[in-house]
Amino acid sequence: MVFLTALDFSLPLTNPVIIFSIVLFIILFAPILLNKIKVPHIIGLIVAGIIVGPYGFNLLTRDSSIVLFGTVGLLYIMFLAGLEIDLAEFKKNTKKILFFGLATFLLPFVIGTLASHYILGYSYLSSMLLASMFSTHTLVSYPIVSKYGVVRNNAVTLVVGGTMITDILALLILAIIAGATKENVTSAFWIQLGLSCIAFVAIIFFLFPPLIQWFFKKFDDSISQYIFVLATVFLSSFLAEAAGIEAIIGAFFSGLVLNKFIPHQSALMNRINFVGNAIFIPFFLIGVGMLVDIKVIIKGWEALKVAGVIIIVAILTKFVAAWITQKVFGMKALQRNLLFGLSTAHAAATLAIILVGYNIIIGETAAGVPIRLLNEDVLNGTILLILFSCAISSFVVEKAARNIATSEEQPEHSSDKKEKILVSILNMEMVAPMVDLALMLKPSKRKDPIYALQVVDDASDTNGHHSSAINSKKILDRAIMHGSATENTIIPIIRYDANIANGIVYTIKEQSITDTLIGLHQNANQQIFFGPTAERILRRNWGNVFVYKPMQPFNTLKRIVAIVPDKAETEPGFLHWFKKLTSLAKASGMPLHFYGAAAILNEIQLLSIKSQAQAPIHFTEYDNSKDFVIFSKELKPDDLLVVISARKNTNSYQNYLSFLPQDLTRYCDGHSFIILFPEQIETGINMENIEQSDGALIETITDKIGVLSEAGRVLKKLFRKK
Repeated sequence: MVFLTALDFSLPLTNPVIIFSIVLFIILFAPILLNKIKVPHIIGLIVAGIIVGPYGFNLLTRDSSIVLFGTVGLLYIMFLAGLEIDLAEFKKNTKKILFFGLATFLLPFVIGTLASHYILGYSYLSSMLLASMFSTHTLVSYPIVSKYGVVRNNAVTLVVGGTMITDILALLILAIIAGATKENVTSAFWIQLGLSCIAFVAIIFFLFPPLIQWFFKKFDDSISQYIFVLATVFLSSFLAEAAGIEAIIGAFFSGLVLNKFIPHQSALMNRINFVGNAIFIPFFLIGVGMLVDIKVIIKGWEALKVAGVIIIVAILTKFVAAWITQKVFGMKALQRNLLFGLSTAHAAATLAIILVGYNIIIGETAAGVPIRLLNEDVLNGTILLILFSCAISSFVVEKAARNIATSEEQPEHSSDKKEKILVSILNMEMVAPMVDLALMLKPSKRKDPIYALQVVDDASDTNGHHSSAINSKKILDRAIMHGSATENTIIPIIRYDANIANGIVYTIKEQSITDTLIGLHQNANQQIFFGPTAERILRRNWGNVFVYKPMQPFNTLKRIVAIVPDKAETEPGFLHWFKKLTSLAKASGMPLHFYGAAAILNEIQLLSIKSQAQAPIHFTEYDNSKDFVIFSKELKPDDLLVVISARKNTNSYQNYLSFLPQDLTRYCDGHSFIILFPEQIETGINMENIEQSDGALIETITDKIGVLSEAGRVLKKLFRKK
């Protein structure tokens, strides 16, 4: 009891342990309870903030810790928006983004200015500042679209790009109006602002990328990489503030820069999403709730009138902007709802603008009472706008995102056959690169597991020594951990066999594997390139085989360059490997460059149009019969080379493929590359039902040859006697 009396339970609570405990329990139970009545978890967190905040039961005050975590959460939302956006779609939809950004800014701004001046009776300066608040929006509901996996939908791309436009224009108007109320603002101030913004953009987009690439090449520790990403985000945000623009713009730009370095199926991406959605973003939403004072409803007719005008104009104009965009670009109704839902939430930027206007004093009354640019009624009305707009945004986005996710899943599950990927891992160093490649080759929306295989030589584990089996288990445990970090399932397989090739081939048959990944052995050279294991696998397995040699982390590569042989379209695996390469390009955010003869490039181009490939694809005519040194000049240091190969005596086999070991060893020694053997029609001896090791097979063939030779000699003697 002595310890309890020493604790301070007076309200609001000040003990940091109690405060953090309450916030964590809110983050835990608010979504669970409200999910039962079909209320989005975002609303639950905001309502919880209202209840425990200073305008509710006053359990917690919006102190520096709440402000700190809330600021981090807001920046995190903008960072995730830039990180998860599809850059190819972003570039492709630049005109649409500009249209929606200007529409969702100008409509609220123009109508809001007129309504504020003629209905509320404010001056033009006050009306313009209030209307600029209508124009902004905060991506409060972005975690919902992320949860349903529709962040790469066209509508989401437009809203994320539009957020950048509206916030920049609104903050520019804020700076102009704030400057107009001061007497000491000169043209030099605007010149300095412009130059600082140019310097900020140059640092973010030209200095940061090489530094990020260098760091990821040098350090592969997961904790170091995550801390580096966070440091980059907040440094970018600080540089934005130093340049005179809002920190959220810096966070968004850092997400765009890091986008190409963090694959969406990677463990790092999973950690970024996990920490943000578990801690930082909920803190921000609870902090927004603490700002809401529902008592303003009973503070008089004038407060209700201002709040009504603000809410109706802000929400209605956002819907009209989304409706116009839908009609102009022929979008679906669900996409319009997504546009409206994501762009209608007002929070951080809105509050920042209103607080600046509230703190600007333009005069005083005869009684000495200060006259503010925006009065207390506007401040209270804005607080109610935050509550209503976030509620509407959450409900609309929840319904639209769920329906879009459902409609996108149906065609994939109905048409695609089940794919199984097998990864054969030779050593501990190859675990991460091999599993990462397998994850990017796997269809992103499918939950099919990946099989990780270790083959143990029977002869090596004799006399009670099981070192090989123990080492194999350690390798597979590492693969399981690496896969679980991305919320993917890795099924471990330890197989005992006379040699590695047998174990891999029989596992492929038993598990009905569609794609096999093996690593190029460490001592590959011009004489012994694939090694005996890979050669036996290729002889006895006619399915898809990827032979991978990683020379640098996958997320530091910039292009995928693929050489395609003539008649590749005649092979059974043509469509499959094309889908795999486009999936790899999309997952890694890299453009895909095909090199080959005109005929095969035309086939690939038609296929890309028919399949609606979402990766950026380029085509370059190239004669494969020419010296490889000519092609090697096309390669850049950070390219991933993919050679579409073929087994001998098949339709697409070309003579230059026999010189592949010498060419790759001589000209591509420092490059990461994949040699892809597609599914082909088996020729020659049928190996399907042979259940013997290669050594036993050779002995059998030798015995047969010996029997035939002996029979020949006997027959020869009989003929001589006759």
